[in-house]
Amino acid sequence: MCFRYRLSLLILCIFSCLSIANDKVSFDDYVAQLKRDAIAEGFSETFVEQQFSDVQFHQKAVVADKNQPETKITLDRYLSSRVPDWKVKQALELMEQHKALLAQIEWQYGVQARFIVALWGNESNFGRYMGNYPVISSLATMAYEGRREAFFKKQLFAALSILEQGHISRDKFLGSWAGAMGQSQFMPTTFLAYAVDFDADGKKDIWGSTADVFASIANFLKSEGWNEQQTWGRQVDVPEGFDMALVGLGKEKRKSLADWQSLGVRRYNGQDLPTIDLFASLVAPDGDDGRIYLVYDNFHTLMKWNRSSYFGVSIGYLSERIKKGS
Repeated sequence: MCFRYRLSLLILCIFSCLSIANDKVSFDDYVAQLKRDAIAEGFSETFVEQQFSDVQFHQKAVVADKNQPETKITLDRYLSSRVPDWKVKQALELMEQHKALLAQIEWQYGVQARFIVALWGNESNFGRYMGNYPVISSLATMAYEGRREAFFKKQLFAALSILEQGHISRDKFLGSWAGAMGQSQFMPTTFLAYAVDFDADGKKDIWGSTADVFASIANFLKSEGWNEQQTWGRQVDVPEGFDMALVGLGKEKRKSLADWQSLGVRRYNGQDLPTIDLFASLVAPDGDDGRIYLVYDNFHTLMKWNRSSYFGVSIGYLSERIKKGS
């Protein structure tokens, strides 16, 4: 009786799983609903049919999303891969090449050129790697996959707005597997909020216009609180026995440089901290045994671009190497 009972449970479980699997609609049916939702959002039926006419399911995008790196990479390894010497060399060459344009944008937006170039280099290797996935297909695929359906549907409708406004044609509307676009790798909602037509050609072209790319990066940073009078932070050293509970980006953990000085925090070379009226936070991306940074408000702005402290440090590090010229 016990065996037969277990067998019955197993059969019931198998049929339940098959039933759940069969409940998921096909991608074609899902796209049909997406089109109805888009029309309900205010897009014309003709426009929606045009933009979805060649939409495809991209299995590679789903695989990429589900196979995010699980191995914990150290900050040292991350920086060596994100800020190699060749990238610094290219950054310096491109800073010189676009010197006049960057100076104009720096003056207008109040964002130092070295940070604009650092973000440009980090996001797309200075425009060389922007992704070749059709954005509508990528976003429809990711919404269908379901892990972050609401987010990707919102991005999809924003992408339709970008096409409707005529900033780029559908055949050139390409991005990453997750829908990040152009040389600045903006998501569609970020594009709508911050992209700039700096060259005044009627299009916010973050794919092909260097002027629009630089200005869009600068506009994001400035809009999110960038202060051109400050830098991003610095690597520091803390004394033995330091209370690591003070580390973190929460507002309650921010202290003046004078307070951090009194707690024994010093520049990485052992010298005193700057004697200026400035608040800062301590971050330790690799925990107690890794590098420790004293970061300012501009670092918090970088975290609005990407919530990874590794990313924020890498942008700051590349900007410092650009400033040093090596």
